Amino acid sequence: MNVGAYEAKTRFSQLLERVEKGERITITKHGKPIAVLAQAEASRKRPAAEVIEDVLKFRERHPLDGLSIKAMIEEGRP
Repeated sequence: MNVGAYEAKTRFSQLLERVEKGERITITKHGKPIAVLAQAEASRKRPAAEVIEDVLKFRERHPLDGLSIKAMIEEGRP
């Protein structure tokens, strides 16, 4: 979607809501693209199955070697 700079200024909150839903918006000035509103990389949601798969892979590469979660928590307490 293309939006003129003036319209982007006056409807910024509405445009951010659309971006939050995944839409990319090009802001134009005198008909020429000057900027793009898009989701920040960190805020993009990943499917839960993908995240779980990544966690399981991480656990395979980083074993606890006999440590328990409780022991690690206790170790971090003053």
